[in-house]
Amino acid sequence: MKVHLIDGTYELFRSWFGAPSATSPSGQEVGATRGFLRSMAALLRDDEVTHVGCAFDQVVESFRNDLFDGYKTGEGLDPELFDQFPLVERASRALGMVTWPMVELEADDALAGAAAKFRDAPAVEQIVICSPDKDLCQCVRGDDVVTLDRRKRIVLDEDGVRDKFGVSPESIPDYLALVGDAADGIPGIARWGAKSASTVLAEFLHIESIPSDHEHWGPPVRGGATLAHNLRERRDDAMLYRTLATLRTDAGIDESLDDLRWTGPDRPALEQLCAELGERALLDRI
Repeated sequence: MKVHLIDGTYELFRSWFGAPSATSPSGQEVGATRGFLRSMAALLRDDEVTHVGCAFDQVVESFRNDLFDGYKTGEGLDPELFDQFPLVERASRALGMVTWPMVELEADDALAGAAAKFRDAPAVEQIVICSPDKDLCQCVRGDDVVTLDRRKRIVLDEDGVRDKFGVSPESIPDYLALVGDAADGIPGIARWGAKSASTVLAEFLHIESIPSDHEHWGPPVRGGATLAHNLRERRDDAMLYRTLATLRTDAGIDESLDDLRWTGPDRPALEQLCAELGERALLDRI
């Protein structure tokens, strides 16, 4: 069997930017929630989708904001999108999916924790993390744990991660620490780019193993002297950034593998939600 782990927050944002606007009978903007419902209904119709879990950021901030002031926040988030956070969690539960709303940790941490918990179960052939978020590539293990970009239909196994980033999955947090990740507010280290970071990390795997003298890096790296200087000056910052980019696996995933088995929607809850959203056609699709 395959276990599909869904980045619900990403799916909500994807629908916000991709689905048409829609207003509920009460006057609330609900287009993204309706888009989420349709997208998940399509996923659940796939015969390979038998065991499902879906994680959400119930709030935007997490423990990482306590570690670094520049980490992503909800500032500037459209209120009409933010107001749909509770709705989309209800939608996930109404569809019958195990749902993990995260507060102190993030949705990505829940997905990482679930992948770690279920990947070695004898009955599990593959864990499919449904998200294009590069953070989650650190969870990839061979062909046993992969990421899936549902929009582009791109699957990344361990070889795919190396082809895309030039490093192994275990080095993804180090890579993001050096290069930066604008989506999460991680600034990176000055002058370090994708090419230099992948070249050096391919040799040393982790930041703490990178020699201070670029002459000891092995393959020549353009601007190596400057890169080495910048890393020496800000190595502590780089280690902090790596902590921010490292997903936690202690999110408290209490469910068993059998709990993740999808047995259909919670029909009364789905009917109630669809009535509130003004979404009638969906009920015939599930």
